[in-house]
Amino acid sequence: MKITEVEAIYLSLPDLDASKCDGTQDTLIIRIHTDEGITGIGEVDSSPLVAKAVVDAPASHSIATGLRSLLIGENPLEIERLWDKMYRGTNYFGRTGPALHAMSGVDIALWDILGKKMNLPVAIMLGGIFNPKLKAYASALMPDTIEDAVKLAEENLKLGYKAMKFGWGPIGKNAKFDEAQIKAIRETVGEDIDIMIDAGLAWDLKGALRMAEVYEKYNLFWLEEPVHSNDIAGYRELSDRTSLSIAGGEQESGRMAFQRLLDDGHVDIIQPDLARVGGLTEGKKIAYMAYDRQKKVVPHAFKTGILVAASTHFAAAIPNGFMIEYTVSTSPLSRDLISNPIDFKDGYVTVPLDRPGLGVEIDEKVLEKYRVN
Repeated sequence: MKITEVEAIYLSLPDLDASKCDGTQDTLIIRIHTDEGITGIGEVDSSPLVAKAVVDAPASHSIATGLRSLLIGENPLEIERLWDKMYRGTNYFGRTGPALHAMSGVDIALWDILGKKMNLPVAIMLGGIFNPKLKAYASALMPDTIEDAVKLAEENLKLGYKAMKFGWGPIGKNAKFDEAQIKAIRETVGEDIDIMIDAGLAWDLKGALRMAEVYEKYNLFWLEEPVHSNDIAGYRELSDRTSLSIAGGEQESGRMAFQRLLDDGHVDIIQPDLARVGGLTEGKKIAYMAYDRQKKVVPHAFKTGILVAASTHFAAAIPNGFMIEYTVSTSPLSRDLISNPIDFKDGYVTVPLDRPGLGVEIDEKVLEKYRVN
């Protein structure tokens, strides 16, 4: 089998609001074609046009080459070797960041091809299924008012979610307001629902310590990215001093960044985004790094159904996976791009064992509607 084409397809909503921290407004889809008619799909979580340039750039020299040029003519089943070829071939313009982001989408598409070729789901190809059923938490931006936050929590309950996360928005602007919001949310959902807060890098260490004390009173399941992603010392002191589980990692790419978070930052839960960290290949290495340290892994997945599918297979195929992110965004990219999304029922998702590869397919009409040429 040989790769005949690598497409980097930019999709965007026409009314995109760049002031929002909402990754469901646009995305970069990777589609890899082969001479056997098998096509793999992947997704990149980055600035789409920056990552697209990484894919489409012509060769400059041996360690400054776009991914498409590196992959045409190669056997897509040699995933580890191709990962290394891409990593070495982009040495001059990225050891992390956009280059690794773009590699992530390619890697996911290669695993999709491998599963389709073998007529097996990606989770089996990754080594086997530890967790066929995973809790899926409703993930949304924190509303600006307490009334809207309560309304959103009630809607999540009606949809069957047993866990929900509220992030960014007004968090970190007023401590009294932050406490009033979490108090109202907890009173609305009761004690049996897991609640998580994504602070969106809102505080310095002292601010995070003060808010951790507040959140402890409301039985928070985890506190995510309370300090800047570069403040490793802050992560370490906060993790060591609070009873809350501290989570982070969606900003990172590559396993060395996660080693630093685990060993120096002492975080309890790491959140690799498979569309950013280096794909499923690098994601599995990161997961086992965490497993060796008795830490949990919950993949970040605030994009389309492609990333949700990849994250489901990934979390199912690692021993320390137990939950995935499931955006409740109403964006048509999030809701409609995939014609046969991963099934969600009663708060859980299940790995689609009856479908090869990622088990999801793109709705071509939706793709063409939002494609930016």
